[in-house]
Amino acid sequence: MATREGGEAGSVLGRVPPLLTDLYQFTMAYAYWRAGRHNEPAVFELFFRDNPFGGGFSLFAGLGDCLRFLQNFAFSDDDVEYLRSVLPAGTDAAFFSYLKGLDCSCVSVSAVPEGSVVFARVPLLEVSGPLAVVQLLETSLLCLVNYASLVCSNAARFRLAAGPRRRLMEMGLRRAQGPDGGLTASRYTYIGGFDLTSNALAGRLYGIPVAGTMAHSYVTSFSSLEEVWPQTLVPCGGGRPIDFICLVKGWLGRVCQILGSKTSLVREGELAAFLSYAIAYPQNFLPVIDSYSVSCSGLLCFCAVALALSELQYRPLGVRLDSGDLCRQSLEVRRVFRECSKQFSVPQFESLIIVGTNSISEQSLSELNKKDNEIDVVGVGTHLVTCTRQPSLGCVYKLVEVRGRPRMKMSEDPEKSTLPGRKSVYRLLDADGHPQMDLICLSEEAAPKASVSLACFPLGLNKTLQTVTPARVTSLRLDVFTCGQITFPLSGASESRERAQLSLQTLHAHHKRLQEPHDYTVALSERLHSLVSDVTKGNSKGSNFLLSN
Repeated sequence: MATREGGEAGSVLGRVPPLLTDLYQFTMAYAYWRAGRHNEPAVFELFFRDNPFGGGFSLFAGLGDCLRFLQNFAFSDDDVEYLRSVLPAGTDAAFFSYLKGLDCSCVSVSAVPEGSVVFARVPLLEVSGPLAVVQLLETSLLCLVNYASLVCSNAARFRLAAGPRRRLMEMGLRRAQGPDGGLTASRYTYIGGFDLTSNALAGRLYGIPVAGTMAHSYVTSFSSLEEVWPQTLVPCGGGRPIDFICLVKGWLGRVCQILGSKTSLVREGELAAFLSYAIAYPQNFLPVIDSYSVSCSGLLCFCAVALALSELQYRPLGVRLDSGDLCRQSLEVRRVFRECSKQFSVPQFESLIIVGTNSISEQSLSELNKKDNEIDVVGVGTHLVTCTRQPSLGCVYKLVEVRGRPRMKMSEDPEKSTLPGRKSVYRLLDADGHPQMDLICLSEEAAPKASVSLACFPLGLNKTLQTVTPARVTSLRLDVFTCGQITFPLSGASESRERAQLSLQTLHAHHKRLQEPHDYTVALSERLHSLVSDVTKGNSKGSNFLLSN
């Protein structure tokens, strides 16, 4: 575990140095510093405005990366010299000395635990500290949370579409938006509910189970049995080497006979590829069988090689289908497996797995579930890691308090207005343990109590006062970073994955619908609602400061 944690920390530090931010963060920091305001206590919140993919929920991810970034936040001499070269020439030289001494020793963060189910408009992170420092953190924190939470939520939707039985494998590295996108996708799709990844580095760094066998190029690289070398295989229990090619040829004839297939249609190169791979990995034989024709060649070759392996006491794993009608083909493949099991008394053929991969999307996965099929594992790449239905979660990082005074962004679009003041967030549960509402309160308010009625204002246009009586109340955010130190145990990928699945299980089914889910209620306490009204009215009155002396 120490190695994995070290790997995760190293990967974050290499990917997200303090300069990975927008230039205007430095120009604002300079203006704060120039005005003597850089050390004013300030509070920012990170949240998103709409649940992704038209769904009813999201999963929060990226917290561990954020905390590692904060703990190691510091500018090197080279960083500062670069900033000196790009900031306007009139920038005071003392500002660069200030940057050299900057860190997060005065910054604190409260956050929702990674892997938690979250909803639009709920503050996921609260970041407090000196104004200039917490302003400089904005872009980096958004970068670390936005994609991680989006792809994690996408994975959770794929898991819901697949159902609990079918295993899911992430295989999107080659389609990802660069190496970092691929590595981030592997980690957070695992947390979102995928079981395996093809990404070897993600396996090493995060302890995610890895899997993979062969591509079509391996199969098509062979053309003749003469290319198979070595040609023998030692039985699993030991003994003299067996002429494996001869053994497989015998089984191929028997398979074709019981299935009424023509041996003349079997591709010699495909058989050679399967033979060669089986000799190399007799315990991990799972080839792709659609390089030419599944029914006329690929399936027959697999059965012959797998039966030969079984005779030598090895256990073949199964096959992969990567084109055509996956459902129909999987039914035919399973039928042949069962026929071989019956005719040749090989019980393990009943448990061979069938992997389906072919540009799988959430929609095609849902449709697959509605049809008869025998697919055990689904591999997903492009539509998972690129989040083709929605490219960004749209997280924002907004100022809510300076010097203890609430701050609020106004907008002609009411949905873009922010909520002023420092806050606490509570999840209200019903008698069955399902979340029924997230309640946002001012931080100084007393926490709501179980079985005690409370009045609140649901967010949204024209929402009126509502009364609710929770059966149970939990505080959503925890103190995770205090005065420069991580104060909450960092979760590994497996722990965050378990939290995500448990969190999803508590969510009512109508909020988890992939199509037309019920809206989840996020509400404001009466005091917070009153503060919003007061600040809004105060701003609308305007000011006569231009007329003052």
